Amino acid sequence: MLLLLGGFLVLMLLGVPVAIAMAASSLLYILVSGVTPDVTLAQRMIAGVESFPLLAVPFFILAGNLMNIAGVTGRIYKFAVALVGWMRGGLGHVNIIGSVIFSGMSGTAIADAAGLGTIEIKAMKDHGYSTEFSVGVTAASATLGPIIPPSLPFVIYGMMANVSIGALFLGGVIPGIFMTLLMMATVTYFAHKNKWGSDTPFSWPQLGSAGLEIVIVLAFPFAIWLMTLAGMSTNMAVVIGLGTLLVIDWYFDFSAVMALMAPVILIGGMTLGWFTPTEAAVAAVIWSLFLGLVRYRTMTLKTVAKATFDTIETTASVLFIVTAASIFAWLLTVSQAAQMLSDWMLSVTHNKWVFLALANILILFVGCFIDTTAAITILVPILLPIVLKLGIDPIHFGLIMTLNLMIGLLHPPLGMVLFVLARVAKLSVERTTVAILPWLVPLMIALIAITYIPELTLWLPKYMGLSK
Repeated sequence: MLLLLGGFLVLMLLGVPVAIAMAASSLLYILVSGVTPDVTLAQRMIAGVESFPLLAVPFFILAGNLMNIAGVTGRIYKFAVALVGWMRGGLGHVNIIGSVIFSGMSGTAIADAAGLGTIEIKAMKDHGYSTEFSVGVTAASATLGPIIPPSLPFVIYGMMANVSIGALFLGGVIPGIFMTLLMMATVTYFAHKNKWGSDTPFSWPQLGSAGLEIVIVLAFPFAIWLMTLAGMSTNMAVVIGLGTLLVIDWYFDFSAVMALMAPVILIGGMTLGWFTPTEAAVAAVIWSLFLGLVRYRTMTLKTVAKATFDTIETTASVLFIVTAASIFAWLLTVSQAAQMLSDWMLSVTHNKWVFLALANILILFVGCFIDTTAAITILVPILLPIVLKLGIDPIHFGLIMTLNLMIGLLHPPLGMVLFVLARVAKLSVERTTVAILPWLVPLMIALIAITYIPELTLWLPKYMGLSK
């Protein structure tokens, strides 16, 4: 165990990329201990990515990239300005609402920070907000990406923990709404403290238009339900509903109706059993292509090719981390290191609430040093047996783990969102870190609530019949 973990930590301290550090320390352990033939390294790494659920990863990444080039981010921003820009500290609220909508398409915090964050930070600075406040609210709202479905970390966790990815997606809805309200309350606090006004004049027509878009999107599943009650097949009802929606959107030229439909289609399709979470990722790509090529006509073959190559690059780095982490996690189990850590934690406490407090501290710490995908792959085999033994729902624990790791993305030394926003805002990493600190308060409140009020996570999956 010392050789495996010690080698990994030494390589990390030397600045070796996390995937290479895990693969190298695993190979060193195999060569020194002789616990298994060295060819096992390649076999286990291949087995680590030979998984149907992991097919969702490249497709969700591609969907996010396509949404960016389709000009959807600009439309989301325009919609959010119309909806909440008139409030005090308006662009702070716009930042958060924009991230909520974009979360329903990208599924990653980094895509949110790099895509929508670029527009939001520039707009806030142009309206006189300090760079620090702009960066802080953008960083905090980016954590919503993997909480509100769809979510790449949920896909990885669901595969590792062998739990329903659809249930995890549904489990993130209420916590995502709760986090959104906390962040908006924080913006309101800063607005009153600094005596900020609104950033756009209050306009009934604009607010009414934004509100109408929300009503149309929420009415869509209700209309489908009514048509099925009238005896129409579900497939036919959906075709008629989408066709009607497209005509309405084209006639009134709404800002974001079709973008807002993305999470409705994905969650509705999974709930109705039309497609698995992996197939939902393909549906997200098809919807993105439809918006860019047909509805908005902002895509070209050149931009689609660029999005595809960007996706290949990102997917390769993510799956390389998964392969390296899979062999590392397997060796932790084979060497009994995972069992030893599990026994140690159970010797400290058998109270599930105390365990969750200790797990939060551990995952937060790990998230500051290790990539989200690698952290999930390593920690799940160690912590999940304890979770099951103490009677904690693995779906609930998946939300806890994901939120902890998202908060870790905001911290040095390896917080990727921190570095992305420092580059976007042209701030030093030190100033960016200080800017993010006040926003840890609502995030920690959300973490405590999600940890100790399991029904925030579990009520919706139970209601939809995806969890016991």
